Amino acid sequence: MSPAAGVEDVYAAVEESARLLDVPCSRERVWPVLTAFEPFEGGIIFSASAGERHAGDLDLTVQVPRRIADPYAHAVSNGLLDPTDHPVGDLLADIQERCSVNEFLIDFGVVGGFNKVYVHFPRDVQGVVKLAGIPSMPRAVAENTDFFARHGLHEVAMVSIDYRRRTVNLYFPLPDGIKARAVASILRDLGLPEPEESLLQSARKTFRVYFTLGWDSPVIERVSFARRLDLPVVKDRVEPEIVRFVTGTPYTYPGERFSISMVKWSPDGQWFNVGSYFQFGPLQWEVLGKILT
Repeated sequence: MSPAAGVEDVYAAVEESARLLDVPCSRERVWPVLTAFEPFEGGIIFSASAGERHAGDLDLTVQVPRRIADPYAHAVSNGLLDPTDHPVGDLLADIQERCSVNEFLIDFGVVGGFNKVYVHFPRDVQGVVKLAGIPSMPRAVAENTDFFARHGLHEVAMVSIDYRRRTVNLYFPLPDGIKARAVASILRDLGLPEPEESLLQSARKTFRVYFTLGWDSPVIERVSFARRLDLPVVKDRVEPEIVRFVTGTPYTYPGERFSISMVKWSPDGQWFNVGSYFQFGPLQWEVLGKILT
């Protein structure tokens, strides 16, 4: 496990990572989020998206300290999010009532501000049918349970709630990876084009596949496949600053930097997101242990 970093250490790492991406970093925007969610007892991940429509920000994912029982309410009380009557504002509490949560994480952009709360329960994975029954969950989840069943996706290890976009992600663990033909089948079932063979082969080492759904439509908006960084596949498909970022971000643990890449598909096209771990928490070691060794 990584030694816990202080606020100044994390902010310095944010500044350095933002420079690698040529993204503006303002202390006035970042500091209030860091101080609201200190101390940093667990994982911290820097990530960025490639492509003209998705680039332009540095995202920071931070494990929520144990002192904060409701990270959404905490973000609202600290002025990081506006309160809302939309069901997105009820979903975190509804999940907490029904699931044994192991940890929370938050996600914010140094440009865009507070985005998400991740609700992580890898030690008590939940059936997607059970999650679909949560009152404030988007109806799109219930309307796609047959889709998930067809593809052998029954158990969810994490839900993320995007308060700005009003969407959720459902994360299905794949501890043994996935067959290339299964990836192709998922994309075909979503009405998406057949991908390049090299991307199908790279996706075989996915450790989590996740789907984005919203409240306004029954359609699955996006599918993403996360794996340990496949630099040979990624580097020729992204901008130079993305490669510079994912191979140059600071980190606090011994050995080599641990980075991941996500290939994402939606009706709007295909793009990559990359992330590097700055600091690990004990649950990250436990969940990622198989691919770390």
